[in-house]
Amino acid sequence: MRKKKIALIMGTRPEAIKMAPIVFALKQRSNDIDIVVIATAQHRQMLDQVLSLFNIVPDVDLNLMRPNQSLNDLTCSVLQLMQKTLEDVKPDLLMVQGDTTTVFAASVAACYLKIPVAHVEAGLRSHDLHNPFPEEANRRLTSTLTQIHLAPTPLAKQKLLNEGIKEEDVFVTGNTVVDAMSTLLDAPFSFQGSPIENLPLDQHRVILVTSHRRESLGEDLKNTCLALKEIVKRFPDVLIVYPVHLNPNVRETVMEILSGIDRVVLTEPLDYLCFLNLMRNVHIIVTDSGGVQEEAPTLKKPLLVLRKLTERPEAFNAGLSKIIGTSTDKIVKEVSVLLHDDKAYQAMIGSNPFGDGKASERIAELICRWANNQTPLLPSENEFQG
Repeated sequence: MRKKKIALIMGTRPEAIKMAPIVFALKQRSNDIDIVVIATAQHRQMLDQVLSLFNIVPDVDLNLMRPNQSLNDLTCSVLQLMQKTLEDVKPDLLMVQGDTTTVFAASVAACYLKIPVAHVEAGLRSHDLHNPFPEEANRRLTSTLTQIHLAPTPLAKQKLLNEGIKEEDVFVTGNTVVDAMSTLLDAPFSFQGSPIENLPLDQHRVILVTSHRRESLGEDLKNTCLALKEIVKRFPDVLIVYPVHLNPNVRETVMEILSGIDRVVLTEPLDYLCFLNLMRNVHIIVTDSGGVQEEAPTLKKPLLVLRKLTERPEAFNAGLSKIIGTSTDKIVKEVSVLLHDDKAYQAMIGSNPFGDGKASERIAELICRWANNQTPLLPSENEFQG
């Protein structure tokens, strides 16, 4: 019998991080399936950085990144090139991950060619189409095109069931970011040669900040920067490290308010391994990122989320994160609580609701069972329980 061919597609750094463990796990099952790795390179430099870190060489590279391209332009490019790519590769199943334009447009292309889709990290919802934007729309639309829904948590599964997805098509696997982090953090690491090699991390309580999302730009980002300025003024032992996104709309605001402020270190974007090890060495994390909301609880770091709502409420529900918005006073207040009150700080450290490091193995086993027409694809007792 012919082995089934599985295509995995990725376009951005987060996709590569979370797909890499699945690539490795599927390669261990080459007797059952063949795999093809496709890169759209929606984010060229940051994608390549992670592919290199995991020693993954795409079988197909569409190299779609263009300066200042709109979401419409990117969507059209992915659709057009993915049609030809899928016709050439002829996969039996396309695997996508997350909520990017690559994910949505590739799923449309697969649907038009009647190729089934497996969606890794399915079921995350904020229920606000503009927050996060355009990710909320991408996820919802992808769900309508998906045959195998790989939900990272029981809550994500319930969100899909609430939308009418059949229970026999939804499987709780855990989030593969936990698998990726476990692998990377096991390796020896030094900050030598990185932009933060000379920082006295062990002499301060370090707060790591990231803020770059579209919905955070303008007044909200200004408020965040003013809060950071006030925090270092109030707490002489605090060092703030802020890797500044390359988006000129982010850099202009951040540099104008925080450049030259004592104990506020503005760095260039860090590669993922450096960023991961920095997270491991800080006291508090303040972010508007989606992925960091999963990574911080995995590292047992208190997390303050610079958003009005989140599509990843598991950490919030477990008391491991707080959604604090972007009011200057609110940010200063919530950071001050964690710096003053050790009991409040310790209350935000607990067991990880996002995974147990076995998500990629569950997914690989499930895909092989699908390829061999075995049911159930993932017995309920083998699902991640959260």
